[in-house]
Order: sequence, then structure tokens, then C-alpha cells
Amino acid sequence: MKLLFDENLSPRLVAELSTAFPGSAHVHDVGLGAATDMAVWDYARDNGFIIVSKDSDFADLSVLYGAPPKVIWIRRGNCSTAAIAQLLSANVSGLDLMMGREIDRLYVIE
Repeated sequence: MKLLFDENLSPRLVAELSTAFPGSAHVHDVGLGAATDMAVWDYARDNGFIIVSKDSDFADLSVLYGAPPKVIWIRRGNCSTAAIAQLLSANVSGLDLMMGREIDRLYVIE
């Protein structure tokens, strides 16, 4: 499963999670650093990514438009990149389950 990290998350997550989530990218890696949410949404949908963000914007879009793409919303305050990596790694089985079910569009990590 490929993750596309929103600009509010560190680009270092791509390397830190490369084993668990091969093929992942950061929005800056794909030329979407200052892009609109809809441009990121469209890119993720067209390229088979799951969007990972700390903002509610993509969660709102998932309610409005459904999947694809699917969205992981990290609802934590300020925390380190290592803490975010640990959260995602700890939720791999839940994310695998979400990917296998067509009805799921949003995975919230608190």
C-alpha cells in the first residue's frame, strides 16, 4: 500500500516507512508541495495512493466524494516524525483491513 504524505507531515516519513509502505511519497516528491487539496486528491486517486494528513480537509473530502483515494487522518497534536512513523507502523493490520474493504474510506488514528 502506497501512502502519499500531505505537506503538514515530514518528508522523512517516506524513508522511515519504506519497508512497511513501499512506493510511498511525499507531496513535495511528486511536485505538489503548494498544490490545492483537490490537486493532491486527484493525484492520489489517479496513482493509487492513500493520503495521510493531520488536517481534517482530506477527511472532509472523503465524506464528500468517497474513495478512492482512501484517507488516513492522524488526529494527534504536535508530535515527532518518529512518533508518526510509530503510529503508522502500529496500525498496519488495521490499514490492511481498510484496504480490503471497499466501503472503508477513512482511517482515523488518535
